[in-house]
Amino acid sequence: MKSGLILYVPGALLVLILLVKAPTLRRRWDQPPMRAVCALLVMGCLVLILAAPPTIAAVNRFTGVANFSAPLVFGLITAFSGSCVVLVLQWGGGPPAVVRRATRLTVAVYGGVTVAIVVLFAMGEAPVERLRDLDTYYADTPWIREMIVCYLLAHTVGSSALTVLTGRWLRRTHPSLRPLRTGLALIMTGGLLDLGYLVAKWTALGARWSGRDWDGLSTNAAPPLAAGAALMVATGFIVPLVGGSATWRDFSEYRGLHPLWKALRGFAASSVRTVPLTWWSPVGIRLIHRESVIDDGILALTRWFDPAVRRAAYEAARGQGMSEARAEVVADAAMLAAACGRRTAAATAAADTATAADTEADAVIAGTATGIDAGSVPPRLSGQPLTALAREFRASPIVAAARAAAVRV
Repeated sequence: MKSGLILYVPGALLVLILLVKAPTLRRRWDQPPMRAVCALLVMGCLVLILAAPPTIAAVNRFTGVANFSAPLVFGLITAFSGSCVVLVLQWGGGPPAVVRRATRLTVAVYGGVTVAIVVLFAMGEAPVERLRDLDTYYADTPWIREMIVCYLLAHTVGSSALTVLTGRWLRRTHPSLRPLRTGLALIMTGGLLDLGYLVAKWTALGARWSGRDWDGLSTNAAPPLAAGAALMVATGFIVPLVGGSATWRDFSEYRGLHPLWKALRGFAASSVRTVPLTWWSPVGIRLIHRESVIDDGILALTRWFDPAVRRAAYEAARGQGMSEARAEVVADAAMLAAACGRRTAAATAAADTATAADTEADAVIAGTATGIDAGSVPPRLSGQPLTALAREFRASPIVAAARAAAVRV
């Protein structure tokens, strides 16, 4: 069992991914990319589980045929390579008729290679069971040798095509499409690992054909590369599906609001801050809670907003060539950061000097605000999205300068 862990663990992870995405795949089964994803995951799971030495021994024992697992595993690897190419063709888009023709051609070629693998195994003789080194042990055996070369050639073509196509697509993909770019990067990394696996296999075979013994490359170096490649490629195809989901968008927004929530939660009303959240609360509920805390904190700081800070930040942003919309976000973030700094500094000073009741201390704090009369209408933020506001609040140098200036006052 221990000898198969290097393949069983990634295989189990792929099974988990398949179970998690099963409802989505079932709902969108009418879409060709979804069917290709499903085929890819199933093939990847089967390859990793059936290629493990304990499983190979069990299959051979069950069928009563020595090395029956060889054409089974080689055929599945070939089908996995074909599924990768088909999915890249489906993702790449283009005229539907062209995509259909390319898909059918790929399926026909890889299907033909799979049939050839089975036929060649039936024509050859492989009486000695080999669990880990069949390809090098039978490298010079008629028909079995051709079967091994056939599967490696098909796998090399598929892996090379997958790596090149995803690399080209990654360079053309806009940086804003982060889930897609992440998926493509994972697929390309998996393709490179797979090419490393193929280099190890071809080198070991070449050494056998030239009378040398480099079997360690095939039996020790290649399996970890294959396991990593299958896991990377399958995960890369799943990431864009997950990244485009509502849950992932909520999580990304929830994470992006963290700087703003961290700065404002101390000013928010206690009734909002104490809303209970359990550890199993879904991310959508957590996002609503975080937005509520931020809104309450902004409301508590309204009378500390200084329009002069906002005007100065807006002019500085426009002077740096920012668009009007982004300049407004930077200006709002600067006014909010300055309000946070002044409110915190005033509260600290009042706590150090106050000797009266809490209400009198609040009056001392309020007296150090921006000078807005109690009866006047305080300035407001311009209604920009909270995620954009949080991003500038955390990273903008203009906002940092406004924050530092407010603390020095």
